[in-house]
Amino acid sequence: MRQDKSLISRSDPTRDLAFDILTGIFEHRRMLETTMDRSSIKAGRDRASAHRLAATVLRHYGSMTELLRPLLKKEPPVPVLCGLLMGVAQLRYLETPPHAAVSTVVALLRRRRLTPFAGLANAVLRRVAREGAELEAGLDHERLDIPPWLWSAWGDRARAIAAGLYQEAPLDIRLKPGIAPPMALPAGRDMSPETGDDTEDSTRDDLPRIAPRLLPNGSARYPAGTRVTLLDGFEEGQFWVQDAAAAMPVLLMGAVAGKNVIDLCAAPGGKTAQLASQGAHVTAVERDATRMRFLKENMKRLDLEVTCVQADAMTWRPKDKADMVLLDAPCSATGTFRRHPDVLWVKRPRDILSLTQQQDRLIDAAHEMLPPGGTMIYAVCSLQDEEGPDRVQAACARGWALHPFTEKEAGAMSFAVTASGCFRTHPGMWPEEGGLDGFFVARLKRI
Repeated sequence: MRQDKSLISRSDPTRDLAFDILTGIFEHRRMLETTMDRSSIKAGRDRASAHRLAATVLRHYGSMTELLRPLLKKEPPVPVLCGLLMGVAQLRYLETPPHAAVSTVVALLRRRRLTPFAGLANAVLRRVAREGAELEAGLDHERLDIPPWLWSAWGDRARAIAAGLYQEAPLDIRLKPGIAPPMALPAGRDMSPETGDDTEDSTRDDLPRIAPRLLPNGSARYPAGTRVTLLDGFEEGQFWVQDAAAAMPVLLMGAVAGKNVIDLCAAPGGKTAQLASQGAHVTAVERDATRMRFLKENMKRLDLEVTCVQADAMTWRPKDKADMVLLDAPCSATGTFRRHPDVLWVKRPRDILSLTQQQDRLIDAAHEMLPPGGTMIYAVCSLQDEEGPDRVQAACARGWALHPFTEKEAGAMSFAVTASGCFRTHPGMWPEEGGLDGFFVARLKRI
């Protein structure tokens, strides 16, 4: 929606950006990060606060919508509903004082030329402030906060998966061999409260540091909100960001030193870095030029030698057959909803069909990159059967054989080895360690 510049100048940057994020998702199926990237709001604290507000709405969207239902005579336009949900999120989850939660939403609607709904917002949110606990009583939050098509698709696992929705994901890193994990600033203490910019080094030096949690699979975990670029050793290339579950496909490959490994759909490069740091000869293939540039920048920062090829993996073929192929295939990314709760509301069932067709073509391409007996590790950060076990079953009818993982190979994450010998995590797992992204991994041998 076009806005008068005078209205923009009087804006509330945090709530304006959060509103843009939510309307982008629910009106245009635009991913959260896309709106963040396009926004003219650059102050770090405003962006962080907007992200937190929008993510809170997305984590509780279904239950908050249900809470509002008896207070509305009819369903309001999407932008108005987004504003109301921002108010409810502030009242019920973010501990915003009621007068501020109500008045900022009313002002937002007026700025966005939704003035006819300002009175409605004022009345509804005042009732939520008074009666929120009663309105919320008896709601099945986990069931309501997962889109029905996903709840149905996840079957008996749905409630366990949904348990991971309400906690913001921590920051996980992988370290180069021999590097000790750095200490971190307390989350939220790395920016000036006045400007939202990074604090001066001298100020940061006076703050206490916290040690990471060392996970059983070798990852180092920091509290949610920790800024990776402020960890000692980042600029020196001592580590990279990678969720503990995302590290498992390479760990399950075993000893890779000296092997020729092709990493398909390689950007942003976490698994590429794992392979190279363990001594593999890596060819990283990525189709998108922007993502390839990012991958190269990461490898340069990490001082890792990798052969980078910008090409479509479906048509590109290596000069010589590889020892192993790692295919972290494009997918629905439903397993990442702890970090990206927008995926729950942007993705649709019809998206899965086109993705599975692409996954099959990539699996067939990998077949041509390996000699008979060669190994492919297939991975997706998806919770959908269609993108995981169903793709493996289909591949086994086209020249592949499943080579099951053992619990010993999975080590501390042996709980994720399935009856068929695949590896599968979901966001409700490992709560004692702080949770995981959802990943599916299978090892296939070319027949």
